[in-house]
Amino acid sequence: MMRTGGILKLAALVSVFFLAAFLAFELLEINLDFNFARMFARSAPIEEAATKQSRYKCGLSKPCPEDHFSFKMASGAASVVGPKICLDDSILMSGVKNNVGRGLNIALVNGRTGLLMKTEFFDLWAGDVNPLIQFLNKIEDGTIVMMATFDDSATKLNDVAKQLISDLGSSNISSLGFRDNWIFVGGKGIKTKSPFEQHIKNNAESNKYEGWPEVLEMEGCIPRRQD
Repeated sequence: MMRTGGILKLAALVSVFFLAAFLAFELLEINLDFNFARMFARSAPIEEAATKQSRYKCGLSKPCPEDHFSFKMASGAASVVGPKICLDDSILMSGVKNNVGRGLNIALVNGRTGLLMKTEFFDLWAGDVNPLIQFLNKIEDGTIVMMATFDDSATKLNDVAKQLISDLGSSNISSLGFRDNWIFVGGKGIKTKSPFEQHIKNNAESNKYEGWPEVLEMEGCIPRRQD
């Protein structure tokens, strides 16, 4: 009886030992698997997000076709922030470049190469319109003309200057008024009216700023001159 009881106790102890060992190995394996998984997760390179937004020239929302120049521009903001003009990822005019001013801001671009030819601004509040007229008369055929207002660009603007700008493809220059915002892309020798033009009136009831309308922004693709 005593010997049988001892054997049973020994068998029970051995069973408990093996069960404990089995459970210990199982827990150890789970823990190792977890640690290895976490380690590999940390060391694995993070894939670049497939949905990362592509950047196009001048920050456009989509790329331009071949033989087109990308552009983006903004009018001035009240009398505080000057206009900004970008073409093919190159800033042509801006406050940072210190080449903008009150009145009408103009950038001339070679229609074949896209290279900047000249920038100028004309104070049409306190200045004289004649320098603007002389400037417009000297623009060569095939030149891309980019214009943006800052503060006031209409007070000294006369019919002669308006006609010269209309000949560049503008549809709205004749109605430009005191402190209106206006942006425009045209060309010397253009045969039709330009699709790149925006105009907002200075209206006390709808102005975003006290005494000035909101900033205008425009982007698009300008066809390269082929002839």
